[in-house]
Amino acid sequence: MGIFWGVISFVLGAVIGSFLNVCIWRIPEEKSIVFPSSRCPKCGAPIRPWDNIPILSWFLLRGRCRDCGGAISPRYPLVELLTGLLSLALCRLYGPGLPYLAAFLFASALVVISFIDLDHQIIPDVISLPGIPVFFLLAVFVMGVGFWDSLLGVLAGGGFLYLIAVGYELLTKREGMGGGDIKLLAMIGAFLGWQSLFFVVFMSSILGALVGAVLIATRGKDMKYAVPFGPFLSVAAAMYPFVGVQLTHLVLFRALP
Repeated sequence: MGIFWGVISFVLGAVIGSFLNVCIWRIPEEKSIVFPSSRCPKCGAPIRPWDNIPILSWFLLRGRCRDCGGAISPRYPLVELLTGLLSLALCRLYGPGLPYLAAFLFASALVVISFIDLDHQIIPDVISLPGIPVFFLLAVFVMGVGFWDSLLGVLAGGGFLYLIAVGYELLTKREGMGGGDIKLLAMIGAFLGWQSLFFVVFMSSILGALVGAVLIATRGKDMKYAVPFGPFLSVAAAMYPFVGVQLTHLVLFRALP
């Protein structure tokens, strides 16, 4: 992939990231993600087009609203940068074409889900439930995932976490995993296939345990402190096309007779 497509994919990702910020802010509030146009979260003033350039505008405005001077969270350029880098990485992996666009759509959904889960400890059904059939179709007809591999990914992904959730609740008498995580893993299995679930569940568990241990050590949280699991599932799913495919085949399929 040449420099041209690298620049195009990064800019496209950053622009989409600006829209994802709107989704992250408005979906939990059950507001339209289309109307009204982008506004200052503090004073509600419409954001001018030249103040809405991804990444750059935040630095040019020094993180302040032009109208009220209120602070604008650095999360906005962070999401735009993250989405731009994801777009660039996926374009390098798949090349320009439909597989790249499908994978980028999947990654964008994971970004929105992760930040909403961090903020509100929910994974909105409006993304995960339609995402299951949408990403199932994209997997089969665009990404080349087998029909049964994708279907089994849906069933195994949702069913596996459901069994864990039920078992944890029976043992501890408290809820340890919400239904949103179950639907998210079903969506991940639909797009990446059942083989991905070994890597995604293992890696997300490792990441979650590490972050939980850090929070316990640095903030004095106990084991009952709830850490949203959706972001860890999303990070592991985003990693899978880059490193998980090779590791899964190396560890799992070579071990099979």
